[in-house]
Order: sequence, then structure tokens, then C-alpha cells
Amino acid sequence: MALSFVKLHGAGNDYIASDGRDVNRDGGALSVAMSRLNFGVGSDGITLVQKSDVAQVRMRIYNPDGSEAEMSGNGIRLFAKFVIDRKIAVPGPDGLIVETGGGVRTVVPTMDGDKMIAARVAMGEPELTP
Repeated sequence: MALSFVKLHGAGNDYIASDGRDVNRDGGALSVAMSRLNFGVGSDGITLVQKSDVAQVRMRIYNPDGSEAEMSGNGIRLFAKFVIDRKIAVPGPDGLIVETGGGVRTVVPTMDGDKMIAARVAMGEPELTP
């Protein structure tokens, strides 16, 4: 099965984004295969769009080693650009509501016409204990 994806760059990070709402994909295996710079696309990880029961969309994010991460500040901004620019979800008055492994987050986009050009994310307090 073919995989449609986009590679996005932001603030020093590269993420691969793909719409996984209607397909069952192993995000960890995809991230291992695609994140290696010399043998794949090269990235800091993969974000997959999924359906959510508590937000407009759900972001699953995978590290290059295949492990699933809870959250990435740059990752969620790039994810939001992917979702908004492709009209997968339309931000409401307060922004785009995204379910993550670290909880629900709101991404407030800055738009230029129908394209997102910047974003703010309420990340919450950092959790510093293992």
C-alpha cells in the first residue's frame, strides 16, 4: 500500500507527516524506516493524523528509533500546519484542538489566506521526573 506523506521543517526539526485516519499503520516501524537520513527520507520522527473522541484530531508522534513520544513542541506546530493546510480540520475561534499522548493541546495558528505561516502552542508545565 502506498504512503502519502509530507516532510516539514520548523525551528531546527524535520518531521514527516501523514494522514492515518483511514488506514492502520505501524507508526513505529514507519519512523524507523523513513527517519534514517542516508537510507530513508531523514527526519526527527513521524507524526500521524488520527481521529479523536476528545479533540478535533489526534497526533501520534514517533521517534526515529520507533518509540512513541507523548509530545513535541515543534512536532505539534508542524502537525497543525499539515492538518490545517490540507483542510483535515479547521481551527475554531480558540485554535486547533489536538489530542496528544501528553494531553489535549491548543494550537493557535497565524494564517496568510488559507495557509498557516506560524503557530503558538500552550505546552503546559514541563514534567521533569522520570
